[in-house]
Amino acid sequence: MSNVVQRFLRYVQFDTQSSETTQAVPSTPGQLEFGRLLIDELHELGINDAYLSEYGVVYATLPSNMDKEVPIVGFIAHMDTSPDMAGANVSPQMVPNYDGGDITLNTDHNIVLSPKDFPSLNEYVGKDLITTDGTTLLGADDKAGIAEIMTALEYLISHPDVPHGTISIAFTPDEEIGAGVDHFDVEAFGADFAYTVDGGMIGEFAFETFNAAEAKVRVQGLSVHPGTAKGVMINSMLIAQDFINALPSDETPATTEGYEGFYHLTSVQGTVEKTVLTYIIRDFDADVFAKRKQFLLDAADQLNRKHGPGTFQVQLRDQYPNMRDKIEPVYHIVEIALEAIKNANLEPLVKPVRGGTDGSRLSHMGLPTPNLFTGGHNAHGKFEFIPTFAMEKAVEVILNIIALIADTD
Repeated sequence: MSNVVQRFLRYVQFDTQSSETTQAVPSTPGQLEFGRLLIDELHELGINDAYLSEYGVVYATLPSNMDKEVPIVGFIAHMDTSPDMAGANVSPQMVPNYDGGDITLNTDHNIVLSPKDFPSLNEYVGKDLITTDGTTLLGADDKAGIAEIMTALEYLISHPDVPHGTISIAFTPDEEIGAGVDHFDVEAFGADFAYTVDGGMIGEFAFETFNAAEAKVRVQGLSVHPGTAKGVMINSMLIAQDFINALPSDETPATTEGYEGFYHLTSVQGTVEKTVLTYIIRDFDADVFAKRKQFLLDAADQLNRKHGPGTFQVQLRDQYPNMRDKIEPVYHIVEIALEAIKNANLEPLVKPVRGGTDGSRLSHMGLPTPNLFTGGHNAHGKFEFIPTFAMEKAVEVILNIIALIADTD
């Protein structure tokens, strides 16, 4: 079993599920526990400056072993897993030499990972896979990224004859709840540019993400005794449907792909008196993104004319911007990554991220940070899996990037 696979299987044992409901930083204690383990491992590798910040960010630096100066490159991955799916008691299953058929994840609950539902499995016939046991997520998003970065560091340290410039490393908490770089110290990190290693099938590379916002739609009703409710009661849950129906039904995650944006209703919490609809709003185009946000405000105004002033209130919060505008002026960092992928005998798959990474905000904080693949599939759910050879290729790509930078004139 390769080093990167061993690391990954060890890392997924840590429950690092982040939470949107706590006020702690990081949001859950398991992330700090995992961070301390990573610090210990970095120290064991000989990276003596590794430390865990008061905000739960792991920082480390591998000094240059070269006489000439080359750009300082950073590699970043996040420690938390999605709050939407259980991340404790992960029991990864090895599927050696996948035969192309159904994979039974859990016999008791008849949970099956099938190429009929997930055709990407057909790409990995004959390869070794790691899956869940059908009761939790796997955690390849993004413990695979951490394992890949750590394994690349281990290789460089154990091969001091391989030239490399200074390499900055960071592992962040709470990326899944949009807070991964709330307390990231770009200046202390010290890199000229960086790459997140966060999701995507083998060969994928991204320097575009959605523009993203969250909307809380508060619907005010009026509760009275149901026996005397005629003409008086206003059931907020029922009139909330008017707002749901006001949004285009063909602009949801289930009906869009590629560069198409969407409105996504993520939760409904309601009583007769008050209902809260939570939406996320996504679009790659900044102008269309602004129009999407305005559309929600206009829908509320229109419904308030029907149901009365103040019945519908929309609160918008921007989450992260598209990184493309910040990457294009330094496009050579894209070219380096694409060459590194090709040097690993892979075909680069340049695709926009239909989501976000820490790199979205970091790029707008002055650290251009596109994203490299980890090799995982079906993140955030019980059907998550990752081919072991994809993880090994990710390590190779990281090392190729470092070699290309070391060869800079």
